[in-house]
Amino acid sequence: MPLEKALITNLDTGDKIPVMFNPEEYTLNKDNNFAQQTIPGLRAPLLQFTHGNMRTLEMELFFDTYEEHRNGSQVLNRAGEDVRKLTGKVVGLLDINSQTHAPPVLLVTWSSLSFTCVLARVGQKFILFRDDGTPVRARLTVTFNEFTNAEREAKEVGRLTADFTKAHIVLLGEDLSSIAGKHYENPLAWRPIAIVNNLDDPRNIFPGLELQIPSLPFVDAATGEEVA
Repeated sequence: MPLEKALITNLDTGDKIPVMFNPEEYTLNKDNNFAQQTIPGLRAPLLQFTHGNMRTLEMELFFDTYEEHRNGSQVLNRAGEDVRKLTGKVVGLLDINSQTHAPPVLLVTWSSLSFTCVLARVGQKFILFRDDGTPVRARLTVTFNEFTNAEREAKEVGRLTADFTKAHIVLLGEDLSSIAGKHYENPLAWRPIAIVNNLDDPRNIFPGLELQIPSLPFVDAATGEEVA
């Protein structure tokens, strides 16, 4: 069974860049942000989820042109040629696409790894040279940032298409009906607030909780139906 190579695909152009040598390891990072809401009389601040941060993928890629390398009958590099001819293909993924006015969107794949992203950072370290100073061996430390947009986010996590026009801090004695009455002048229109704030139990709200209040009319992206 042939060795499966990690692959970087430029989704803007369709160009594929197979890595020269598979990385020894890679790191996936993910974290969330939480806000503290201080309420008088409580023994500790209330912790409220605000948003998730993007995932990042970090790895080290190794390139060597000191000797000739082949992939079957295909010559990948000539012995002793400038290794920057190969590393430049990766570094070039930082360049801005003149049509999209942004760096290209990429897909990094290797076995079960599939990561849609953009290249955020490249560190180049040249570690072997010819007598004339031409580099023939290099390590690239690369960081990819997960790419998402509104359409992808709506499909993946069930986000909603309504505009968030304001926030509301729950006060003592309030429920979703009274909050809907305050913002929509209709106590029966509480369902959009429950949906957009992922409230499985609309009665389970407490003083200090920050709610997003979507504008009306409200359309649930998961069903495409208007909710009142």
